[in-house]
Amino acid sequence: MTSAREEILNRLKNAIHPEPEKPDFDAPVYHSIEKSLDKTFKENLEAVNGSVYLCKSQQELIEQLKALIQNIPTNTVFCAEKELQELLSKSNIPHQDYEPSDAMEAGITSCEFLIAHTGSVMVSSALEGGRQLSVFPPQHIVIAQKEQLVDYLDTAYKNIQEKYLEQLPSQITLITGPSRTADIEKTLVMGAHGPRELHVFLY
Repeated sequence: MTSAREEILNRLKNAIHPEPEKPDFDAPVYHSIEKSLDKTFKENLEAVNGSVYLCKSQQELIEQLKALIQNIPTNTVFCAEKELQELLSKSNIPHQDYEPSDAMEAGITSCEFLIAHTGSVMVSSALEGGRQLSVFPPQHIVIAQKEQLVDYLDTAYKNIQEKYLEQLPSQITLITGPSRTADIEKTLVMGAHGPRELHVFLY
């Protein structure tokens, strides 16, 4: 007759699975990118409710930007970066220099890098707009150039280290789609902790 102790040990023995396979540490960490970087970025960001505008020229960018903000009051569009301000001014796009305002509806910024693999925008506190314009306005508009587009996150981190060397910004942030939360009754709410819309113009 099997004792209770033996029965328990037999159950434990039978419950033990074979030793799991050892991970292949030489295998790639990321899945390969099959499409071009710009199309991969667009596909991945739009999968999380962002918007991407692939523009063949600066003129096309301006036309699409004007169409996007045509229904936004001009006194609620803010930009703090001199290079972007010059582009907006010469293109007759009204905007305000940044100052804290409850009337802010859209913030226009540049970025550090765009990561195709995750559809993420990397920004930092070293940009002229600082932290505010990518967080406060309900709509965040990013203007980037193709050379800022990279494949994977580790490439972006390597590049930003090379860019700033020993003077890394105090804040480096990855933005992947509009701000969202589903904390309350698992109901998705957009714009809970930041912009409810993210628009990226790439030319």
